[in-house]
Amino acid sequence: MAEPVQEELSALAAIFCGPDEWEVLSRSETDGTVFRILAKAEGFMDADIPLQLVFHLPVNYPSCLPGVVVNSEHLTRAQCLTVKEKLLEQAESLLSEPMVHELVLWIQQNLRHVLKQPETGSGSEKCTSTVSTTADDGLWITLLHLDHMRAKTKYVKTVEKWASDLRLTGRLMFMGKLILILLQGDRNNIKVPTV
Repeated sequence: MAEPVQEELSALAAIFCGPDEWEVLSRSETDGTVFRILAKAEGFMDADIPLQLVFHLPVNYPSCLPGVVVNSEHLTRAQCLTVKEKLLEQAESLLSEPMVHELVLWIQQNLRHVLKQPETGSGSEKCTSTVSTTADDGLWITLLHLDHMRAKTKYVKTVEKWASDLRLTGRLMFMGKLILILLQGDRNNIKVPTV
């Protein structure tokens, strides 16, 4: 990992030092680094909206765009996708320099304006699953939120088998009652989930 990226990760860990604000989900010399930032941004009527932002910094970052997953129980799926698109547009103007903190600051200051724009999708379901891509459109990341799990051992084996069959890598995370599956793999093996 390049020194500027290590410095950026250290700075982010120092900035987002509150409880559960920062977590490194995976780190690899070949696939890059995936981490989660929990932040609050000002939405409509000055209400703070909690955002979960998962960033994937590929090995050649910052000369290419990071992968971004946006999740919030207070936003619809379409709003989450709009926020992600606007973050990636902003990231294009910051290529070749560390940009994650700038992106988080930008969305914290501009979420209200982003939400005022008409949504590109339809439906009012909560944003519990979004898909993100890196610049080369080959490696994709998806974050799935499960509402419950009855037979944990059997379910874990099933998810492992599916991931293996589809040649995906990932992590199954149990955080209290919150169950998340973070998968990454070839774009052709990940489909945009529908509800």
